[in-house]
Amino acid sequence: MNIALIIAGGSGARMGQDIPKQFLNVFDKPVIIYTLEAFQRHPLIDAIDIVCIDGWHEVLRAYCRQFGIAKLGNIIQGGANGQESIRNGVFDMRNRYNNNDIVLIHDAIRPMVSEKIITDCINVCKQYGNATTVIPCAEAMLMTDDGIMSEQQIARTSLKRTQTPQAFYLGELADAHTEALNRGITNSIASCTLYVELGRKVYFSAGEEKNVKLTTPEDIEIFKALLTNKNSNWIK
Repeated sequence: MNIALIIAGGSGARMGQDIPKQFLNVFDKPVIIYTLEAFQRHPLIDAIDIVCIDGWHEVLRAYCRQFGIAKLGNIIQGGANGQESIRNGVFDMRNRYNNNDIVLIHDAIRPMVSEKIITDCINVCKQYGNATTVIPCAEAMLMTDDGIMSEQQIARTSLKRTQTPQAFYLGELADAHTEALNRGITNSIASCTLYVELGRKVYFSAGEEKNVKLTTPEDIEIFKALLTNKNSNWIK
């Protein structure tokens, strides 16, 4: 099976809103529903589990009923940070799915994920054992110690910008989180960085610039523009 694990545990303080950013309405639909619909309609996704911020579980269930998210499995309690939220989801899934099932971890606030991205992430995971969605780094990259100046550049060809989904086999992913707990690694910023901190290799699948993460009000405006772009024939 291929199971999407949607991470919706954040409060969205940088968005400057009273409600979590994943529940903000854009054109009369919550952001998280756009995300869930991408996995709902993908033919290779068998189930969708969601890690959700406390106090919003029943709201989320109601939205899923309203918008026809029929693949919904469990809604799981979020954690104090991203790593804990993912761990909560993974440990819950371990009790209900098989170790050789593929888990695609995805940010609830990346609603523009395309079918092509999801498919490639699954295929790379099947080939190499895991997959992290990435895009090339197009900008000049400078290193700084003080945030004020730089005297050193980093070759952009040596860098990748990570996105989600990030796919892993469930049994190996659960083992990685257990090992991280035992080693005192508790605040890795992403699943791919957790693997790197544990000394494990990560493999790349193809992302897209449109697969934007909605972190600021400006990102919401970009999202609205993409939704209304008549040339965006990849949006169904």
